Amino acid sequence: MPYTHGHHESVLRSHTWRTAENSAAYLLPHLRPGLDLLDVGCGPGTITADLAARTAPGRTVGVDAAADVIALAAQSHPGVEFRTGDIYHLDLPDHGFDVVHAHQVLQHLPDPVRALQAMRRLAKPDGLVAARDSDYASFTWHPADERLDRWLALYDVVARPNEGEPDAGRHLLQWALEAGFEEVVPSASVWCFATPEDRAWWGGLWADRITSSAIAAHAVDRGLATPAELQEIAAGWRAWSDKADGWFAVLHGEVLCRH
Repeated sequence: MPYTHGHHESVLRSHTWRTAENSAAYLLPHLRPGLDLLDVGCGPGTITADLAARTAPGRTVGVDAAADVIALAAQSHPGVEFRTGDIYHLDLPDHGFDVVHAHQVLQHLPDPVRALQAMRRLAKPDGLVAARDSDYASFTWHPADERLDRWLALYDVVARPNEGEPDAGRHLLQWALEAGFEEVVPSASVWCFATPEDRAWWGGLWADRITSSAIAAHAVDRGLATPAELQEIAAGWRAWSDKADGWFAVLHGEVLCRH
């Protein structure tokens, strides 16, 4: 399962910004001390550690397919259990967790329904499965810039040959129902980047990601874009960052599922 973004510093810069508050608010009211929680596709573990703080003294396990990222998570959050694993073949007992959570994971998988079924298997009979994914086609920004239009179109054609679904947010309810969940509560939320600090951070990381991460390598290797074109897209991101009225919204779909 190729990960479209890879693990370049610009990608990890984004992942380590994520917290339970800004990335899992829909789940927080359902947490309490003593719950056992599994975080699938945990990346560098910032969300995992936040969730662990809310469910302690329950067991929290973070799982990711990338061994180097798991090593970083374990080093940064020594109080949390991290392990390398594939969501389809996790070496964990059936029905072992009160909560099974995945953030920005299903969009990268060739069979998200099967992944949700695996998460269901790992949850206790009265447990909760929670997933949140972005919906790229719903991203919107101001002011308009053809270079950002090109960025969005390019990301879509890069991700789909990797068997991903960039617009996963709108499919979560469908996938959860197909996975056999009897009770599904759908919702949506956004990240908004509009302050000077947020614009500089968001625009800067995407300017770096579109020229230096695995996305750039996929685009060039497949003949979808030239390095010069990627540099022009990066310039568009930096120009957007410098706009006093710059505004960017990232829509996410969310589901809370029970057997």
